[in-house]
Order: sequence, then structure tokens, then C-alpha cells
Amino acid sequence: MLRLFGNPKRLCNGITRRDLLHLGGLGAFGVTLGDLFHLRGLAAEPAGRSAKFGQAKNCILIYKYGAPAQHETFDPKPDAPVEIQGEMKAISTSVPGVQICEHLPKIAKIMDRLTVVRSLNHPYPLHGTVYAVTGIPVVDTKIESKPRDKRQWPFIGSIVDYLDDQRAGGNMPAMPRNVALPFVMGSKNEIAPLAGLYGASLGTRYDPVYTEFMPKGSKLAPEVRPGKAFHDPFFGIKPTDRLMLGGAGKLREGVSPERFASRRGLLEQFDRARRRLDCEKIDTYDRQRQMAYSLLASGKMHAALDFGREKMAMRERYGMTLFGQSCLAARRLIEAGSKFVTVIWDAYGLNAGSWDTHHNHFPRLKNHLLPVFDHTFAALVLDLEERGMLDETLVLVISEHGRTPKIDSKPKGAGRDHWSRVYSQVYAGGGFGRGNVVGQSDRIGGDVADNPISPKDILATAFHQLGIDPDTTVPNKDGRPMPITGTGKFRPELLG
Repeated sequence: MLRLFGNPKRLCNGITRRDLLHLGGLGAFGVTLGDLFHLRGLAAEPAGRSAKFGQAKNCILIYKYGAPAQHETFDPKPDAPVEIQGEMKAISTSVPGVQICEHLPKIAKIMDRLTVVRSLNHPYPLHGTVYAVTGIPVVDTKIESKPRDKRQWPFIGSIVDYLDDQRAGGNMPAMPRNVALPFVMGSKNEIAPLAGLYGASLGTRYDPVYTEFMPKGSKLAPEVRPGKAFHDPFFGIKPTDRLMLGGAGKLREGVSPERFASRRGLLEQFDRARRRLDCEKIDTYDRQRQMAYSLLASGKMHAALDFGREKMAMRERYGMTLFGQSCLAARRLIEAGSKFVTVIWDAYGLNAGSWDTHHNHFPRLKNHLLPVFDHTFAALVLDLEERGMLDETLVLVISEHGRTPKIDSKPKGAGRDHWSRVYSQVYAGGGFGRGNVVGQSDRIGGDVADNPISPKDILATAFHQLGIDPDTTVPNKDGRPMPITGTGKFRPELLG
């Protein structure tokens, strides 16, 4: 399924793309590192590898669009003034001396399996998915709203797919390596889909294979804005609801394998007449067609996506929400052979939805966002552990930024706005540390007090764990070598 996106955009706080000045120049996006690049990707000499290099064989990336508040997740400030601390209290965890938000009780019990970073920071307090999941050094609102902008850098999952494809000599895998679900990011709300999770300079052939989800939510979620309540599938779905592959993903009823093969042969005859296309277009087209044939003919992908094949007890363990069942599908996809699976907890219905809590902050967190995340994330980690998969499956939870230390009391239910000077996130498995807390924020959770860590460092460390040297390069839009993590550096302290 190929979609081309790009639309003018206004930020959720009303700022237009022209209102935001960014650091440096956009010309920096085409980083020039030399002229010795060949189209197969050059790896630099190994630098700083640890004993855990390559321990992770696959990865599940959970992307929480909108950005959760550090105070109400993994960095509570119980001694701060009420205008900072807010309504929610801190609770103890399975790691002595470590506290997290009281509305994450299941995660508190498994903290001894997790790594929490409390000192993430960067200069862009906007919905910077591109900045969070690629090596791009500079962003603005324009590039964030244009998935096919030529300045884009490739998504981490696309790079993993590309490098594995190079090693495999282009042979098609039985399962797609790079899958994203439950639907194309941004396709179910009021703005055009956002950039970030695409192959960019590597070509559309390395975009994730996206799934689709058509049913509406079964439960009315707390209001995103006054008068804006709706049935959100991330709050509840029916047991009969299912994910599907974008563009169907299975043979149409009444089309036998023999008939399908006949149609394929006819199509290939027509394709031979199309060889006046340039080589890159042919290469991309052929790979996408081969993947489509593989998915349609084998049914393996469709079976892996069908979480309905799991026992109801397991489905309920993950939670009967779109996020819960998507995480269950992610585990099934990894078991079936996919290497990099992304679960997007996206804004649904409204742009300022999901974790973007400018309005109704406390009711949305308390009655929807935190309980659902707590239930599902804890289930995923424990399920992977019980199946013997956790040590080889890296679980990354990523978002754009954090939220302001001072609460905005004006909106109904209060609010916290965008804040990137310090924020927190959680990771598990794949050789990351257990019971590990890295970095520290100041007394109000407004700035880094110790050990600043860039989102690029998280990507670099993830690549290291996946057996990819963080100094590896891939081709940029001009065919020159592009560092896969930009300025990111491997951070051994994340491994405990």
C-alpha cells in the first residue's frame, strides 16, 4: 500500500510552521561525509562495542504520539509544590528507592526488568516524530508534516530492514522485516498523516508494511477537548474486531491459488513492457510486488496478525483495547519472523488526542491513558519473559518530548504543554539493564540535573544491541553516506 502525504499544518497549540525558528540550516539535512559511498551502505570501523553487542535479535517499538508527562509517569516529584506535582502521587516499585506514578501499579511490580531514563532532552518542543525515530539533526514543523519531503532521514525500522536486505542479497524474507500497526500514523485524525516512519532516502521499498484497522471504538473515552468525547479504539474494542493488512492482505474470496498464479503470469508479461522505467523505480516496484505476492500467497502474515487465534485469557491479559491487541499482534509477528515491529498509539479523531494532554490532563491520564498503558506494557514484558523471548527482544517506548513542569490550570481538567528540556521514558529486554535508572532531572522535573541523553543516543544504543554498529552509514538522497543515528552515541549505561 503506497500513500503519498503532505499538507499545510497548524500545531495543536496554534503555532504555524512559519512561527517556529529552528537551529542551524535545513541544508544540514544532506550531511556530506565524503564521496566514497557505494549504493550498498558502508559500515565504519567498529567503535565501543560491548559484550552485549547484537544480543537483541528483534525489536518492538511502542510509539506514544503526543508525548506523556514525565511527572505522571516515570519521574514523579512528590516533594514539589502542588502546581508542579499535581493530583497524582508516587508509589514504590520492585526496585528499592525507585518511585513512579501511582497509576502505573503493574509496571511498578516489574520495574526490576526495566530501564528508565529520566534525563532525555533535545531542543524541539513540537510533535517531532521525525526527530525521535530518525538520525535527522534539525527539524521544523514543515518537515514533520511531509512524509515524502526529500530532506527526510530514514526511520530506524527502515534502516534495520535495508541493512538486513543488503546482507541477504535482496532475497525476499518469508515475513516482512519492518511492520507498523495498527494503521498509518495520523490517518485517523483531523490532519494529514505525519512524517517519521518511512524509508525516506532509502526509498519507499523500505517503508514499513502497514496494517489497517477499520472498526470504531467500543467505549467512550474522556474528553480530549471540551465537548470532544468520542469512541476511541485505544480505550476499547470488541473481541470480534481485527487488524488487516493494508490493501486486504489475503486472496479475495473465490480466487483460487491456480487463478492467482495465472493472473500473476499475465501481469509479469505486461511488466516486461515497462522496462523503460529507470532502475531505481524498477527495483522498488519489483520488491513491493514480490512482497505483495508473498503475503497474498502464503497467508503467514495474515495468520500472525490474527490475535483472535490466541486464547481469550491471553487476549484479556493484554487488554481488549486497540493498543493491547496491537501489542499482542506485535509479539505474534516477532514469533513468526518479523524483525522490527512498531505499535503506534496514535491520536484518534482529533490531532490533540492520544498523549497530547493540553486539556483534561488529569482525567484523561487517570481514566484512560495510564491504566491502558500500565495493563498492556506489563503484560507484554511478562509474556515475552515467560516465552523466553525477552533477552532477545528489545522493547523501546518512544515519544516526541515531555510536558511542562508547571501545570496550566486554566483548561478544564488542567493541562501540561510541550516540553523537551527534560523527559522520561522506559525500555526493556534485548540486553538493556534490569532495575536500571539512568539520569536525573532537577527538583521540579524541568531540566536535566545529571547525565543528559539525546533521543539519538537511544537509537544508537538500540542499533548496537541489534548488532548494527551505530557508526554505520546508509545513502542519503544524493547517494552520499549518511550516519544512521546522526549525532547519536552508544550509551553503555543503558545496559546496566
